[in-house]
Amino acid sequence: MEMKNENIRILVVDDEADIREILQFNLENEGYLIDVAESAEEALRILTPGHHLILLDVMMGGMSGFKMADQLRKDGNRTPVIFLTARNTENDMLTGFSIGGDDYISKPFSIKEVVARVRSVLRRIGSPVKTEPDVLQTDDMAIDRRTKTLFIGGKVVELTKTEYNILLLLVQNEGEIFSRNDILDKAWGNEGIVLERTVDVHITRLRKKIGPYADCIVNRTGYGYLFNPAKRRHS
Repeated sequence: MEMKNENIRILVVDDEADIREILQFNLENEGYLIDVAESAEEALRILTPGHHLILLDVMMGGMSGFKMADQLRKDGNRTPVIFLTARNTENDMLTGFSIGGDDYISKPFSIKEVVARVRSVLRRIGSPVKTEPDVLQTDDMAIDRRTKTLFIGGKVVELTKTEYNILLLLVQNEGEIFSRNDILDKAWGNEGIVLERTVDVHITRLRKKIGPYADCIVNRTGYGYLFNPAKRRHS
């Protein structure tokens, strides 16, 4: 079975605004979650484990798409890549595939072709349906459940075990209120006697670490805490 489109996040990288907008609009109409970057450098900053596919322009100012893909593969990143380029010679195609590209689309392209290629690559990687995904994504904040790691803007944010447990609990149950006792039971487990006030202390520390997402952890007086991504603080 394949993952539903609304669970699939794609990063579109192209230095032409018109192409970014066309791809974003049409792929979002197909139900995909789309992030965009105007350069390879920006793409590397915002890429997270929550991205399932990269649509990557080859010829850009600064770092080329080929160089970015090569760097990703050397770093052990296996996110599928579909190259977009006006250069459609056999040598270019061989270069793209030799550095770990998964497909190659020549410009100008039709949107139907792009959508078909995207579906084909996603089908090949066989993204399974999971009730609890390995990566929980909120804008550029990603929680990787496999490695128990938090990323914000592509950078690792160091959390203690308890801070991680609290954040995971709230994020994976977005909008659900948890009392302090609920949080103690689920985030601390059987670690002896812990006071309710300790929850507030840990959440204060957690908010400081997650920066622009601090306000997403909402305190409902008399009830407890919940995670609301609409409260994100934009600078």
